[in-house]
Amino acid sequence: MTARSTRPQAIRGGLIAFPAEGTVRAADLLIENGRIAAIVDPEAPLPDEAESVDATDRLITPGLVNAHTHSHLAIAKGMARAWTLELHLHNGPWTGGGQNVDDRYLLAQASAAEMLLKGCTACYDLVLELPTPSPDGMFATAAGYADAGMRAVVTPMLADRTFWQAIPGLRDALPEGARAAVDSIILASSDTALAACERVLAEWPHDRAQVRPGLAPTIPLHCSDDFWRGARALADRYGAPMHAHLAESKIQALAGQARYGMSLTAHLDRLGILGPDFTAAHGIWLDGDDLALLGRRGAAIAHNPSSNFRLGSGIANVPAMVAAGVQVGLGSDACSCSDHQNLFEVMRLACYLSRTASFDPDDWLTPADVFAMATRGSARTLGMADLIGDIRPGLAADLVFLDLGSVNFTPLNDALYQLVFAEEGRSITRVMVGGRTVVENGRLTSLDYPALRDRLNARAREIFAANAPRRAQLAAIEPFVKHFCVGLAQGRIELAGSPTP
Repeated sequence: MTARSTRPQAIRGGLIAFPAEGTVRAADLLIENGRIAAIVDPEAPLPDEAESVDATDRLITPGLVNAHTHSHLAIAKGMARAWTLELHLHNGPWTGGGQNVDDRYLLAQASAAEMLLKGCTACYDLVLELPTPSPDGMFATAAGYADAGMRAVVTPMLADRTFWQAIPGLRDALPEGARAAVDSIILASSDTALAACERVLAEWPHDRAQVRPGLAPTIPLHCSDDFWRGARALADRYGAPMHAHLAESKIQALAGQARYGMSLTAHLDRLGILGPDFTAAHGIWLDGDDLALLGRRGAAIAHNPSSNFRLGSGIANVPAMVAAGVQVGLGSDACSCSDHQNLFEVMRLACYLSRTASFDPDDWLTPADVFAMATRGSARTLGMADLIGDIRPGLAADLVFLDLGSVNFTPLNDALYQLVFAEEGRSITRVMVGGRTVVENGRLTSLDYPALRDRLNARAREIFAANAPRRAQLAAIEPFVKHFCVGLAQGRIELAGSPTP
């Protein structure tokens, strides 16, 4: 890895994109000890001893921040077929199962490699280990990011109900043989999972300025109320952020009403879960009351338009979220349901999709809006707003340099509009994290990518060969799951109201 310079660095000659202002202007930067020490007018005096970094013909942005991803599924690109969210969850035991602790490190490195090459310098990673999270697995994931030179919040995904148990009536709608097959997939108890999480939080071995732990009860329906309360108690005790998928699909919204007699958001609030440290992923099927509640509690939403499209889950009403006072960050979601970790693509989709909510252009998100979401907004979801997400004195020098001579910026009419509407990451020439160069001339300096690629390809073959029997078993059941879930979404199947804890 290219070491961070011990000398101050003077970055001169570039255009700087400032998310807080929504502007781009010429300025020079002084970097000291990995942080932005000063922003000055072009050619203003900077310390003579500073190492000069030529940014002529470059657009400099803060590192993009991925508010929602899953490194354990970095191995599963191109594996998902025409799956709804529910079919994606049904197939999860083979797309994301069968992995060991060494795989945690490998897949974090694979995720970091793609994100860094595409200008993303920090992420919120929700990691699944079956049948329960382990401290060693979470520590290995964090080490993968740290060694790649990337920042991350690493959170174990938590559940004490399987997918087939979580949706009322689904298990009983399966044929008897299918019920036996899904019953054989067992999760650890909430006590076991929470004990492991407490060890993760208490024994965290990494620098929390770079990688820090959190908690991710995966989906409200998949966790018992006692599990939720236990996770909240741990989060409060250790100051850990919380992250959960919330109202991602119509089926989740319907099942929440059937199980709890109220919306999923209202149920979490009744349990005391919502707060400024809570991030809800997706939020497609939240209504106005839900958004108002999240806004009052100071919670955030991670918007994942690529995944929402891929799974056919719906279109999140992001302008309504913003109007309700909810902080919004942008995420790519997993490689199995988004197939990429590209925040440029996410920004563009987020901007386009806002136009489906209103015929009035005044209601649409602007490029400045979504750029702020992919930087400042996402940094807020990670609990790192005091460290990353903008360019201002005191923040970390997590910076992305883009070539203004590339086809995406030629002719250069509006750098911010072209960043969101035309860029896909190909113009990146350099990426810094804490003043350390981790990508230079389009190549990773922080890890051996050819070796990583070879190892990842080999492990993918090994894991999916070992998972083949489970894949075949679940494929045989898939038509029954599809029939039930599609029928529920279309109103042909009704769920009996049976609120339970």
